[in-house]
This record gives sequence, C-alpha cells and structure tokens, in this order.
Amino acid sequence: MLALGSLAACALALALLWLLATQRWGPGGEPGGAGEEDGDTVIGEEGPGAGRCRLICKSSALARSLLRSLRRGAALQSGRGLCRAWPQLQTMVQLLFPPARQPELARELLQLADGGLVALDWVMGPRGTSKSRATTAFGNAPVLLVLPNASGKVTRGVLHLCLLGLEQGYKPVIFNRRGHNGSPLASLKLQAFGDPGDLKEAVTYIRVRQPGSSLCAVSEGSGSGLLLSYLGECGSSSYLAAAACISPVFRCQEWLETGCPWLYEWSLLLHQKRALSRYATALAEVVETGRLFRSRSLREFEETLFCQTKRHPVTWDAYWDRNDPLREVDEAAVPVLCICSADDPVRGPPASTLPMELFHSSPYFFLLLTPHGGHCGFLGEGPCSWSHEVTLQYFAAVAEFFRTEERLKGLQRYRRGGLQKREASSAACHLQEIFSWQRSYTR
Repeated sequence: MLALGSLAACALALALLWLLATQRWGPGGEPGGAGEEDGDTVIGEEGPGAGRCRLICKSSALARSLLRSLRRGAALQSGRGLCRAWPQLQTMVQLLFPPARQPELARELLQLADGGLVALDWVMGPRGTSKSRATTAFGNAPVLLVLPNASGKVTRGVLHLCLLGLEQGYKPVIFNRRGHNGSPLASLKLQAFGDPGDLKEAVTYIRVRQPGSSLCAVSEGSGSGLLLSYLGECGSSSYLAAAACISPVFRCQEWLETGCPWLYEWSLLLHQKRALSRYATALAEVVETGRLFRSRSLREFEETLFCQTKRHPVTWDAYWDRNDPLREVDEAAVPVLCICSADDPVRGPPASTLPMELFHSSPYFFLLLTPHGGHCGFLGEGPCSWSHEVTLQYFAAVAEFFRTEERLKGLQRYRRGGLQKREASSAACHLQEIFSWQRSYTR
C-alpha cells in the first residue's frame, strides 16, 4: 500500500494530468477512432450510459447470444461519471491508487520443470466476509485465472476483479511470473514477453488441484501478450472455457518502440527495477545489470534483459518473431472478449493499434469498443471499473450458451433413438466437451 506522502504526490500528479487531459481532449471531445463498418453492432446510444459501445465480431450463434446478454446487463449502463472524458485520469487512478478493499491471499509456489518458480496467489476474500453469494452457470465453481500486466504490477483493478469474481462464485487466482511480486527467482531464466511455457505448467497444476472446475482467464493491459500467446500456441488444448482481455496491447513491439505516457511508463519501469534489484548479483552472470538498471524506457529494459544477454544474444526483431502475441493467434480455439476504449492513451489510436481484421474474420474473437475508458480504467460513478462486471457477465453468457447447445444436442440424440451414455465427469472430459461445440460458433 502506498504511503501517505506517496498518495499526496500521486494526487498532485493526477490533478496535473486532469488539466493536461482537459487541454488535449476537452471535456466533451473524443479522440479519433476506428470508423464503423458493416456488421458492427451498436450497444446503447450516446447518452447517460457507457456511450456508443460497439461489439465488433464475425456473425455467429455465440455472437448473437453474447449480444443479447450485453444488452440485458446493467454493467454497460454504469459508464457515466466525472472521469469519463479524461482517459489519462482513469488510467492513473487504476494504476496508482490502492484498492478500496485489500484481499487476503494464499500463496502457492509452483516449481517448474527447469527448477524455476512462479507464484499463484489464491484470493480468499476480505476479512469477515461471508461465503460466495452465488454459483455460476458453469455448475462447479470455476477458477478465474488473472494475469497482471507484463511488468507484474498487481493493480487495484486486478484485486477488484478478483473480489468481484469471488462474490459471484469463482475461485480467483493471480498468476505471478518468475521474480514478480515477491516470487523468488530460483533460476537465472526470466519469462519473456510472449513465452507461454510457464503458464502452461501453471494451468496444468490448476487443473490437477481443481479437477471438477472449469477455467476462465483474464488479462489486464500488456498481460494480454502472454494470454494471447498461450491461446495461439495451445489452440484447442488450452483447457480454457473462455478468455477475456481488458485493454489489451496487440502490437507489442511497436508499442514498446513508440513508448507510452511518461508517468505510466516510469511507474511500470520502476516497479520492474525494484523487483529485480534484489537479484542484481545473480543476474550479473547473464545480463549487463548496470545497463539494465540505468534503462530509461520499457523498450530499453526489455531489450537489455532478453536480447543483449551474455550467453545467447539475439536481435530485437528476432526476439519478437518468437514473442509476438499475434504470431499464432489464428490457432486460438476458445471465445476471447477484448474490452478496449477508443481513447486509450497507453495503447494508442484504435485505427493503428487494433487488429480489426482479426475480429471480422475469426469466430472466436469479440471486440467491445467503447468511446471512453482510458487504459484499464472504465470508471463509472464510483471508483470501480464496469469492465469487470462485463467480463464476468460474458463468462456466464458463454457458459449458458454451451449448456443450451448441449441440451439441444442431447434432445436431438434422444429423438434419433435414445440418449448416449456420457463418460464419467472429469476435468479433462469436461473441457473436451466444451471444444466439441466449435462448429456452433459459426453456424
């Protein structure tokens, strides 16, 4: 938690950002965004709600079901508030301010095949709270796997999402990469930007630990690079029921090369330096630690840590050939909702940073594009992000879609001469049932 002096400095910085945002965007202005195309579906009109939100996707049975769910839900109608037209302010509030409720975490250290360690923080809930108020459409309480941004910073948004998921019957767990958030660095290998190897082992462990639960995954900000890489590399073997990305960064190499607002970049840069400074002596064997801790940008930090190594140096372009989140995205085979704002000051203008062709061509990717929200902000009348409620609503809609499809398929089998025996329920079999309905997405 931030000290009082730090909070005062943050408040002053936010006030200045408010003024800068007013000068840049104006209180009623909007940044340039991607133009509307045929097939885009408008959810809500300009007015007191979240604004002119658009669901951009390929037409399918699942898309129609998701659209009906979003229109019925109240979350998209909570997007009004004083911060609405100030994306910089929304971004900094979520990045720098402490959470309203600090959750209790139960940490597990998972030893990987190469001897490294990652930390899984299971969210137990605030002290004194009652048990989960509801179960979801998945049946057994599903696991909500949350991936923080690529710098490993667990923001107030991540913690709020976990607590909200806990209240709605999920089992939230935060995935911490090697050396992030107090996870011990047991080997000299760190996890590259888009290397899903460690996440694969973590998912395997979670499935063993929670054999009767489905698994949903959510990423925040640049953490989408890891989630999208995992989905593309694993395809239909990802063992996820559904996934969501809040303010994802798609073109990560260009994003690091261009840079982002200085306060956001320096906050994440200092967070990474502080996390790795305790291992400076050990890391000196593989990287130039002097250059690493003098780096002045996220791009310089990433390049020094993973490209300019002493043992196996590679070029910047070669590094991204192996770590680009979109390199195998066409292989993804589970529904993915991406919640983005047109005024995101960190990602950049939607026309050049959002892969619109992916959402128009793939039946698995859905883009909820809002005019306001900043980067991982989406603040409403209160300090909480309405994107979290929409994410959980989306997971419930996907689960209900699969259950309806299963009932229809079962009825058809019955009419043809009797129900077929179902195999004994297990985590693996249950997940394979989900993937058996891939054709339903595009019918």
